[in-house]
Amino acid sequence: MTLSSEVPAMAGPSGEFGWPLRPRPTIERRFDKPARDWLPGHRGVDLGGAPGQDVLAAGAGIVVFAGEVAGKPVVSIDHPGGLRTTYEPVRAEVSVGLRVGRGMRIGTLEAGHQGCASAACLHWGLRREAGVRGRGEYLDPLGLLHVVPLRLKPIGAP
Repeated sequence: MTLSSEVPAMAGPSGEFGWPLRPRPTIERRFDKPARDWLPGHRGVDLGGAPGQDVLAAGAGIVVFAGEVAGKPVVSIDHPGGLRTTYEPVRAEVSVGLRVGRGMRIGTLEAGHQGCASAACLHWGLRREAGVRGRGEYLDPLGLLHVVPLRLKPIGAP
C-alpha cells in the first residue's frame, strides 16, 4: 500500500515516527511537491511552534548534518530505508555521527522562518535518497505519521 504522500507504508510503520514538536503542532503550510526539482513548490511542511521550543527527532537515525545552510541553522537525520528528515531553523544540540532515537531532543526552534504566521515555524522535510531513476525524491513528511483524512461511510455500508 502506498500513502498519498508517496511514502511506502513499510517505511514508517505505526510507532516508528512521531511529531518533531510537542504538543502536536498546527500545520501552517502543507507539502507541495514541484513537478520538477527546480520548479516552485514547498518541499516539506511548516509546523507552528514557539521560539526556544524543543525540536525532537521524528524517528531513530544518525545525524548527518548539523550546521548552517544559507545562513539558516539546519539538522538532518538519516533513517533506515534511505529516508532523510531535515529540520530548520533549528539550533543544533547534536553533532554529526550521533545516533538518535525517536523523540530525542536535537535542538531548539528559532524564530524567523519566512512566511510563518506563528511566532516560529519548523520547516520539516523528508527526502528519499534513492528515488525514481536513482535520484533523490522529496516526500511529504506527514506520510511518516500516517496522517490521512478521515473517511466516513454511509450507515449500513460494508
